Amino acid sequence: MKLILTQEVTGLGAPGDIVEVKDGYGRNFLIPRGFGIRWTKGGGRTVDSIKAARSSREVRDADHAKQIKSTLESTTFNLPVRAGEGGRLFGAVTVGDIAEVLTAAGAPVDKRKIIVGNPIKSLGTHQVTVKVADEVDATVNLNVVAS
Repeated sequence: MKLILTQEVTGLGAPGDIVEVKDGYGRNFLIPRGFGIRWTKGGGRTVDSIKAARSSREVRDADHAKQIKSTLESTTFNLPVRAGEGGRLFGAVTVGDIAEVLTAAGAPVDKRKIIVGNPIKSLGTHQVTVKVADEVDATVNLNVVAS
């Protein structure tokens, strides 16, 4: 089955790519979750619009990626959360929370590009990785504080 990907699928492709997958994988997983649409002859316009939207969100070039990396690594971001006694959090810090803090600080980052090694469940300084571009990863210092 041929599909046009509408979102990035790890190990398969990026938005706008035309991929060949097994029928069951496409019909039961990718299409219902909105990761892809069926390929048609008239799908060329769809592919063009998806790729145009993707290019507007992506980093322009390697120099721009390095500039974003230096901005992210030079700053320590404060993330206020609800915490109980002993510094334990009510729940864990999510990648959505981290993305909100980075965006509010002037470094817009997609939450799908944030990699948290172990779940953050305590106050203090933690490090997370942000995938700025294909070969450029930034290590962000995150200071989790009680609100």
